[in-house]
Amino acid sequence: MFALRRLRFVTSFALVAALGAGLPARGLGATGGLDRSLATAANPMTVVLDERLAPRGIAYAHMTIPVAPGPFTLDYPEWIPGEHGPTGPLHDMSELKISANGQAIPWERDPVDMYAFHITVPPGVNRVNADFTVLLNVNNDFTDGQLATRNTMVGNWNRYILYQRNVDNTKYFVTASLILPPAWDYASALPVKSRSGARIDFETVTLETLVDSPTDSGRYYKHILTWSQGGARTYLDMFADHQEDLNLPKAELDAYKRMTPEAIALYGGRHWNVYHSELTLSDLIPGQGIEHHQSSDDRAGDDFMTDNNEQLNGGDLLTHEFSHSWNGKYRRPFDLQQPNFNQPYPERTELLWQYEGMNQYMGDLIAFRSGIKGKPADYPEYLALIYEQMAYEPGRNTTPIIDTTTGAPYYYANGGPYGSLRRSAGDFYTEGELMWLDVDTLIRKLTNERKSLDDYTKAFAGGTSSPRVVTYTRADIERYLNEVVPYDWHGLFEKYVYSISPKPPTDMIERAGYRFVITDKPNKYGQAGEKTGKVIDSWLDAGLHLTDEGKIEDVLQGSPAWNDGFGVGMTIVSINDREFTPDAWHAAIKATSSSFAPLRITVEQDEYFKELVLHYHGGLKYAHLQRIPGTTDMLTLITQPHAK
Repeated sequence: MFALRRLRFVTSFALVAALGAGLPARGLGATGGLDRSLATAANPMTVVLDERLAPRGIAYAHMTIPVAPGPFTLDYPEWIPGEHGPTGPLHDMSELKISANGQAIPWERDPVDMYAFHITVPPGVNRVNADFTVLLNVNNDFTDGQLATRNTMVGNWNRYILYQRNVDNTKYFVTASLILPPAWDYASALPVKSRSGARIDFETVTLETLVDSPTDSGRYYKHILTWSQGGARTYLDMFADHQEDLNLPKAELDAYKRMTPEAIALYGGRHWNVYHSELTLSDLIPGQGIEHHQSSDDRAGDDFMTDNNEQLNGGDLLTHEFSHSWNGKYRRPFDLQQPNFNQPYPERTELLWQYEGMNQYMGDLIAFRSGIKGKPADYPEYLALIYEQMAYEPGRNTTPIIDTTTGAPYYYANGGPYGSLRRSAGDFYTEGELMWLDVDTLIRKLTNERKSLDDYTKAFAGGTSSPRVVTYTRADIERYLNEVVPYDWHGLFEKYVYSISPKPPTDMIERAGYRFVITDKPNKYGQAGEKTGKVIDSWLDAGLHLTDEGKIEDVLQGSPAWNDGFGVGMTIVSINDREFTPDAWHAAIKATSSSFAPLRITVEQDEYFKELVLHYHGGLKYAHLQRIPGTTDMLTLITQPHAK
């Protein structure tokens, strides 16, 4: 999953055999006690998704499901891979009907496990029909919200199915079909059996593969072959609300075509046959990124691919999800890989500090090495911004990173204000990048630049194979690192992940040849984030995060704003009798560097107005990295293109 970063607040062979040696094949519960799958390759479940009313926010799912006479239970997927929580949008299912031989079969929801539906199958019946209406635009799922517009639709198969309870999803088979609205096209990693007009019939696959294969569609689309070698291919599949938003500048398209070579150079192989980066471009669909083995579900605003600020701020969206094909889908924490998507097999999320934290670093490396998110020389500026975000966060004094990963299903669903005090799911992404950069620079220092984290990624997820899952534990992570270079990696993770750490990983900055500084010059990536997020980052000076309309989203504990009574929920109306605007705010803060007079600020809160005084005199403040003369510039070495 991609942690959607905003400024400060989050409201992203042989080798294979060796890697798999001694590792559990599946997660908690393994496959013991699972029921025999009735949906076999020769007798699969079928599902037809009718999208013809998608422009009106509705789709229809029709299934035929193999069953056995007597009491029988059907499950709607609850724990969704890549979303790291029980996020199956159960409330999006409506008008459920189950029948056999033209006769309705009553169903009853389980009173405790509400994702389970109980039926009694009549004698002699071995298949039932299940039909329901899918509400595409219900706005109360943290990973969903609106998923269809007049011209595009995000398609996730877990939303359209019921399946036999307590089966192994690698042994439960499904044949899926799709019916598109007129003049629409689609993208999917699912193999196609046939197509007739608006109907696409896919080959039979396992339930695991179906749910792992998003199928986006739309009226305005562009399919771009970005890489091909032998029979392997990668595509950029874009669907937009407006046709002009598909017109990428040539330089940007060339950068995205470098994404695959750089990823393969980083990991030393691939575990997919075809890969589709499926990207919906719509201001109406909330931004998101969900990883899959041979594709990704990427969602961004209208101008994401045509506005350079959008690429600076979020250009690692596709590279992050692509990297997950290796780190997350092929190599997966042992307790995230479960037999199916329902109870009693919930996912455990402790190891997201590797799954997402390292992947945040890998995604950014691929983005910089490809030239998507900027040039290698820009990485220090970006690093300064994310370091500042973690270093000036009071919540870290009480909450370790391990709490945010273990509690990820909660943290993902509960973002919003006060993020600096209670931390958020985004922290194990951002701090994860800092920690894995620390690991990278340590390896380089300990080996005199002969090795780097690239050697670890190849040991961890290298080689070539068809899509498969190989699980790992924390002990495996530390073992692979020690094979690259001996060090107390266990102690490093204890310090930064499993214990309260008042400071984020910091030594890597000087080790890489830089020092962290604060000046009055705006940070390039901070500016891009302000423009695209419509926010104001005044964290290092006044101690505030504001929307561009003046609403206070967070206040830094101990800052001038905190001490002078500013609070979340207030909206700044005026500064020194001047109407609030972003320009007026920046001008007023800048002027404090040459004036000792406090700022007189009017705020509105709950329909009441109040006069506050801000005692701040330091001017504008922004984070940067500054080169240390005479040292090796590791950051440039790390972010240089690696593909030949």
